[in-house]
Amino acid sequence: MSDRTLPHDPYITAVCDALTAADLNLTDHCWTDDAETRGTYCYLNAVVTLDPNGTISEMTEDIPAETAWPHGLLLIWEWHTGIEADEGEPDKGPQWLFAELKPDGSNEYPTLLPVYGYASPDAVIEAARKVIDREIGAGHFFNGGQPQWDGGLIGGTWERHAELDAACEAWGAAEESTSQ
Repeated sequence: MSDRTLPHDPYITAVCDALTAADLNLTDHCWTDDAETRGTYCYLNAVVTLDPNGTISEMTEDIPAETAWPHGLLLIWEWHTGIEADEGEPDKGPQWLFAELKPDGSNEYPTLLPVYGYASPDAVIEAARKVIDREIGAGHFFNGGQPQWDGGLIGGTWERHAELDAACEAWGAAEESTSQ
């Protein structure tokens, strides 16, 4: 997690704890942050890196070609202020995404994960398993990162979603007031 406390830290910790308990092989490449959009406004984000096959630490030439997710799977959570929505940035609020890692450490175009923005940890687990099993397919740049999935939203919301939303909103209001 980040060096300072951010509003979404307890939520991402709960999700990571649940993913670990479900044996979904988290790596040590997981963090929370407030990042910039186009260098103007910050947004809250978190990255959770999964190693579904235990192959991330292996040399690329040692990984069988048919191995799914050979370099890992990113689960990405973002909360946007919506300040720059008219400039192509996401609308206000939370969203989950996923992306496959490439051998060079970059990732494929992120795809929306079909869960609520404040999804319960169990919903994130269920959706991650469906992604790992390729039941949910990756989107791409030309379809705006929409998943190849027609099963609707998976699971419910986190029991502390109202508290999390209020904390994110307060952070967003403070961010907006300091950037004007």
